[in-house]
Amino acid sequence: MVMNGWSCSTKITAPQPPRTFFLKLRSLSNPVGLIAILAFVAFAGAGCQMEVNSTALSGQAEVPRHVILASGDVVKLTFSAAPELNQSQKVRVDGKLSLPLVGEVDAAGKTIGQLQSELIELYKPQLKTPEVTVSLEGSVTTVTVSGAVAKPAKFTFERPTTVFQAIMEAGGPNAYGNLGHVRLHRIVNGVQKSQVFDLHGMLKGEDTKPFYVRDGDVIYVPQSTF
Repeated sequence: MVMNGWSCSTKITAPQPPRTFFLKLRSLSNPVGLIAILAFVAFAGAGCQMEVNSTALSGQAEVPRHVILASGDVVKLTFSAAPELNQSQKVRVDGKLSLPLVGEVDAAGKTIGQLQSELIELYKPQLKTPEVTVSLEGSVTTVTVSGAVAKPAKFTFERPTTVFQAIMEAGGPNAYGNLGHVRLHRIVNGVQKSQVFDLHGMLKGEDTKPFYVRDGDVIYVPQSTF
């Protein structure tokens, strides 16, 4: 069964999940991974956005508004007309924030853009100019990258990270890695779902949309069949 671009499989029990960053260039023992890294750096220097192509995505390729918040994330709230309300808060274990004038607000599971829009509405009766800007100050995400990559392992990121960036952190694909059929596995409401990405377009400089990893995601890079 396919739901919103995801294919569902076995139901299992696992914890649920949760700005661009500079990738650390590491010495690679395979030429394919090195080429991928160099291509990424060249595109980034030209001002291109390094994002993943996926038909399940929509909206602008803007990192802050597409990041989905989770408990433990630290968000910064800026009130342009009421600077005395400016603050940074960590999303609690129950997924909520406790804010002045409006009380508790659900944050986990929402994108930063959604939370910002909701806060603007909540503060309309309280402030003459309810201008609120929400930004992400800190986020910890642990992702496993496996398959045909130079350094398969579990990685922890402290800022929003795309599927492509996570693979590059693993040293990029090895000599047999196939970036045209990268699979992402994720637990959603106790059900394991998966989605396939073709990352070749990124290396060609094509305009694509971002897909950000969440805590607990598993990325698998298959080997080429020829």
